[in-house]
Amino acid sequence: MRFELPEELEMLRSVVSDFAQSEVAPGAIERDAAERFDRSLFNQMAELGLTGVPIPETYGGADVGWLAYVIVLEELSKVCASTASVLSAHTAGAVWPLYRYGDEAVRTELLASLTSGNKLAGAGLSNSRTASLLGTHPLVLNAGIADGYLCITNHTSNEQREPIAVWLKNDAIEPSLSAAISKLGLGAFPTGELTLAIPISSSAAKVIAQGRRVRSLLRETRTLFALSSAAQSVGIAQGALDAAASYAKSRKQFGTMIGKQQGIMFKLSDMSIAVEASRLLVRQAAWLLDEGAKDAATQVQLARTYAARSATMAAREAVQIHGGCGYMEEYQVERMLRDAMTLETAVGIGGLVER
Repeated sequence: MRFELPEELEMLRSVVSDFAQSEVAPGAIERDAAERFDRSLFNQMAELGLTGVPIPETYGGADVGWLAYVIVLEELSKVCASTASVLSAHTAGAVWPLYRYGDEAVRTELLASLTSGNKLAGAGLSNSRTASLLGTHPLVLNAGIADGYLCITNHTSNEQREPIAVWLKNDAIEPSLSAAISKLGLGAFPTGELTLAIPISSSAAKVIAQGRRVRSLLRETRTLFALSSAAQSVGIAQGALDAAASYAKSRKQFGTMIGKQQGIMFKLSDMSIAVEASRLLVRQAAWLLDEGAKDAATQVQLARTYAARSATMAAREAVQIHGGCGYMEEYQVERMLRDAMTLETAVGIGGLVER
């Protein structure tokens, strides 16, 4: 039995790979150092139909499922995990929850502009204990670059507090966004704090879900962020392996390529095993989500845990294979290591840690 992608998904992988190499890779070092995201990259992803991959065509999406989604993130992350994180926050953190938990009026009003990429979405889902719409969200994704944000907070109604999911227009909350939070990795993935002081009745706040539906939304979104993080980790690990293998073929020591040294071959072999195992786990988890399997969420968490650890290991080994050059920005493997380590933290799952 051979585990191969269907022809249409292989074509998608090839298109995204070409885009990543030609458009995303060239400025990755500079964007990371400046902690800046290039909006034109998102616009180009929109032209390729990548900004609404799992959303039905009725609402402007591609309707090709979560397996296609993880393939897209993996290819982007081979060269720039920050770009993949922006797309993940847009899709898993906002667009999918709006589709799944918004009513028909919300879908009709908001989804088309988001799935088409005309607008970029952000999310502040990590703080469900904020009092009313007054309080600070400590980790807002796509902070400062999004056109609107899906935020979780609490609302007091009839003397009872309940969680609510609210869509906030950017023009109403932009002054409340703090400066970007600097992170170890994913430098070109904007994150920041958001201090809210907006009444529920405001036209800038549209309630998407409340009560138990919010708790369900958070569980599902956490699973999707974990899937996204897992796919990104596979991409980082593959990128690190490719960089290390290429360097091992070109770097000579005592007149011989270092790739012929047994110690280097062992490292490359271990990295290759980890990459292939991670990829299979992630694609299986995505397929299970597409099939609606009962244990899909569990398999996603297993895939994320293994893939994240494998990515950190592979990137660390890539740095070691590069020797002193591995610590230099121009060789990029040090950025891959920082990105992999950051994905292992709560940032990798949108701040949605279990309570």
